Amino acid sequence: MTKITTDEVKHVAHLARLSITEEEAAKFADQLGAIITFAEQLNELDTDHVEPTTHVLEMKNIMREDKSVDGLPREKVLKNAPDHQDGQVKVPTILE
Repeated sequence: MTKITTDEVKHVAHLARLSITEEEAAKFADQLGAIITFAEQLNELDTDHVEPTTHVLEMKNIMREDKSVDGLPREKVLKNAPDHQDGQVKVPTILE
């Protein structure tokens, strides 16, 4: 087990600009030591025949095929436009 000292905890807390008490430093040292011990247990696993993965779920493209389709008929579009002229949607002038 890798032992995390209270001085290391205080140093990291100082770098993170955190103020911690002696009791908190001791508590965090114990907790960090337990986390590192748990993580070190992963080194005991035999992973020789395990394929490396980048994602735990099978990835597939769920998007539809990109192909052109006919749009709405012009009359139907102009019916919903607030203003139109000569078969075109009329919009307010934005440039002088």
